[in-house]
Order: sequence, then C-alpha cells, then structure tokens
Amino acid sequence: MDAESSSPLIRRTALTRSSLAPNPGPMSLEGTNSYVIGAGGRSGAVVVDPGPLDEQHLRNLASGPVELILITHRHADHTAGAARLHELTGAPVRAADPQHCIGDQSLQDGEVLSAAGTEIRVVATPGHTSDSVCFHLPLDGPAGSALTGDTILGRGTTMLDHPDGRLGDYLRSLNRLELLGPATVLPAHGPVLPALDAIVRAYRAHRLDRLAQIRSAITGLGPDAGVREVADVVYADADPSVRRAAESSVAAQLEYLRFLR
Repeated sequence: MDAESSSPLIRRTALTRSSLAPNPGPMSLEGTNSYVIGAGGRSGAVVVDPGPLDEQHLRNLASGPVELILITHRHADHTAGAARLHELTGAPVRAADPQHCIGDQSLQDGEVLSAAGTEIRVVATPGHTSDSVCFHLPLDGPAGSALTGDTILGRGTTMLDHPDGRLGDYLRSLNRLELLGPATVLPAHGPVLPALDAIVRAYRAHRLDRLAQIRSAITGLGPDAGVREVADVVYADADPSVRRAAESSVAAQLEYLRFLR
C-alpha cells in the first residue's frame, strides 16, 4: 500500500491522534480508526487497535516511540497488524483475550494503566464480543474521553457477534459506559462524537425498540420462529452486505427474550 492510500495521524483530542486504516467495508465503515495516545512533551505513546496488516498504516503508527499496544477486542480488523507493530516498535501487546497478548499479560477490568504520560482506565464492556473493552482517559479534557472500539460506533449501531456476543452483557456494558458522563467518544469506526452518556441512551433506546419489533415478529410468526424468519421481518430492508450481521443480532436478541420467559 503506498503512502497516499494511508491516512496521516490527525489530532482528535488533547491526548489522542488517529490514523484511518485502508480497510473500508460494510462493517468497518470508512475503515478502522487506530489511535495514538500521548501527553504533550512525553516521548512514549500508546497505540490502540493497530488495525489490518498494512505496512504503511503500521509505519505511520510507529513514526514515534511506542511503549504499549492495546486491543479493544479480537476481530481481525483491529488485531491483524498487532504482531507486525510489535516487531516494528518492540512494544508489548495487551488485550483482554490472552491469545492476542504479546510480551505481557491480559487486561483486567478496572485496571489503571500509567503510560504515555497519562492515565488509561480499562473498562470491560462485553456484548459486541465477550472480550470487548473500552479505554477511559479521564484526564483528556474537561469531560475526558473514551476509546470505545466497536461497543459504540461513530455512525450506525453495533452488531452483536452471537453467540460470543450477548445482549444481556451489552445492555449492562451500556449502563457502565453511561456512568462515564459526557466523555468524548473515540470509536474504532466512524467519526468522533460528543457526550458518551447521551450516545449510550440513544443506543439503549434503539436496542429496546428492536426488542419490541422482534417480540411483534414472534407474535406473528409463532414462538418457535427461527433467526432467518425473524430477520426477514425485522430487517426486511437491510442491504445484503450486512445480512449476516443482522442475523447475528437477531440471534442474540432471541436468546435474550427466550431466557427471560
């Protein structure tokens, strides 16, 4: 990939910059936002979600000293470049899933990392996947910021990767994120958003509306209706490119509703 196809680092908040990976698609939107955390005047940086295995993109992220690489969750559009970035920088890779760690231990919920001249708090947010985490930067401006991976997107809503991702977990994760207040939202896909707590409330309302639609579909189709049948009703207008994601989310919601019976 040539330099022109790789996004330069762009300032997002006082403590963060991001580079857009060249992997656009129906699920990744414009591509994966890889973030570089670093306080002014400090030599080291933290990279969050290196993205795909694209040499120019990874070299952009490694343009300065990197002391730590963090992963929000296991999907390849976030993790595929991690081993190569480790080779380029020597920085350890940490994730909630030990399989994606290199040279260090897995992340723990509530852990506070002191790196890149600032404080990074690990918030476990399962739902999109079981290993999803967000990174809260409480010192990043008046309200702080949160790197939300795929748990909160800059546009649209999050797919629940069932059976690994579960709706009950996701709703509890939204409750946790709401407590962070009006932090700036730094998503792994899509634009930066203001006020995390307001975005969370909108996400919750959307999920509850979808649940109501699925209940209605089951009433018409019968209590044993399958995922495809329900998706045909609830996601009738969905583009074929996101049909698998729609069915995965329907499966998670059916499991949730049937568990509550």
